[in-house]
Amino acid sequence: MNKAQVVLFTRPGCHLCDEAKAAILSARCTDKYTLEEINIETDPELLERYGQDIPVIMINGVEAFKHRVSSVEFRKRILE
Repeated sequence: MNKAQVVLFTRPGCHLCDEAKAAILSARCTDKYTLEEINIETDPELLERYGQDIPVIMINGVEAFKHRVSSVEFRKRILE
């Protein structure tokens, strides 16, 4: 089985982003996905697209969560 590709769009100082990452890591399924964090401030297009509307979590290229995520819901999506 291939691992899911998870992308977390974030920016420095974002407490919701920190909470989202903690929820992702505490979902007890790190062997099922790879995690890439992207700082939207490094790309003008991403900064315009997301602005303050973060964190955004993509799973296999599809937006799965925005603003908040629980470890239970994240695990459920990864194991689908």
